[in-house]
Amino acid sequence: MNRFAAFLLCSCFSAAFAQKPAHPVLLEARPESVGLSSERLMRLDRVLQEYVDQKKLPGVAALIARDGRIVYHKGFGKDDIEAGTPLRRDAIFRIASQTKAITSTAVMMLFEEGKLLLDEPVSNYIPAFKNQTVLSRFNEKDTTYTTIPAKREVTIRDLLTHTSGIGYAGIGSKEANAIYAKAKIPSGIGTPNEKLSEKIPALGRLPLMHQPGERWTYGLNTDVLGYLVEVVSKQPFDEFLRSRIFDPLGMKDTFFYLPADRHSRLTALYTEDSTKAYRKILMRNGMSADYPKQKGTFFSGGAGLSSTLYDYAIFLQMMLNGGEYNGKRILSPVSVRMMTMNQTPAIPNQRFGLGFGIASDREEARIGVSEGSFSWSGYFGTVYWVDPKEKIVALIFTQKVPNSYRDLADKFRALLYQAITDSEQPLFEAGK
Repeated sequence: MNRFAAFLLCSCFSAAFAQKPAHPVLLEARPESVGLSSERLMRLDRVLQEYVDQKKLPGVAALIARDGRIVYHKGFGKDDIEAGTPLRRDAIFRIASQTKAITSTAVMMLFEEGKLLLDEPVSNYIPAFKNQTVLSRFNEKDTTYTTIPAKREVTIRDLLTHTSGIGYAGIGSKEANAIYAKAKIPSGIGTPNEKLSEKIPALGRLPLMHQPGERWTYGLNTDVLGYLVEVVSKQPFDEFLRSRIFDPLGMKDTFFYLPADRHSRLTALYTEDSTKAYRKILMRNGMSADYPKQKGTFFSGGAGLSSTLYDYAIFLQMMLNGGEYNGKRILSPVSVRMMTMNQTPAIPNQRFGLGFGIASDREEARIGVSEGSFSWSGYFGTVYWVDPKEKIVALIFTQKVPNSYRDLADKFRALLYQAITDSEQPLFEAGK
């Protein structure tokens, strides 16, 4: 072997042993090891405890990871005020619309396998979405309506970006609420005995709220995607998520319906009265607060999952890693890039990818979250975002709806970014 070849061989071996694992599992570390200040993060402790002490929230928990290392993971207040139990780090929360990003990931996995294309009509897989109509006139008095033909078919991309014209049941427009209620279309929460195979085709036969692609309307799009995964994969949706995403990633506490040994870790659900004082919910609009403890057959891709801070952080770290976590590749980096880029440039004041909201430069100027960060939240008070430029995964969870103190989410963002001592961004940027 000549000297040059020997040098190359030694260099390769040295580099291999010197490098950190490309995508390690999330482990706890000192904030200073990843460019954050322990002292400054203590400001977050003070603010979260204040919200509990001032009885604005019964409990709140948060997790921060940077560069694959957990530097903050704490719970404050009570899991259940009546029982007096503290809110633990491994508490299970109803994550509602945080389910959407996971469902969108499942769709992209099928896209990567060549089983579907994003610009295909949904009717290729769910025939009830063929020849759809669009709402024209609506009579509030008797909920009757007239329709016009849709200009084109709804595509899978429309569903991923919430531009299909499908509205929401229960929390949507007055028209959507009335039409879907009359047709007994569920919102995805608290209806365990329904089936996707019955309700999604029924939704497809109802009018769209607007022409496909013309506006952004938050709706049951991701519930349709959950059924699409079931149809294309020929596997029940919950089993697909379990075998293809949760088990490979080690997400052991994420379920549509919790096993009995997890029931005690489900957090209590709260609401507030006219004085903003909170009280425990047992039933809300006919929904049992304990719906995750039930045995169900309805697997809502838009709102059905419950999870922990740590489990959902694993999912987000996989996305931040470009689709891989602990040696398990879920998606290609290219697919992750597609999901986290703005897919709605023609729609004013709306930046949405394939399952995530995308932060603009205005958001960066307002609160410090880097442009291009991707995020979403859940109906019951859960919020997350991923900042690829600063290599941050952040989550803050509570369980209260409605909640007059949603400003805490922005305070959490501000308190996180003020603790950074080693920014990945340029210190100064010329004005645009």
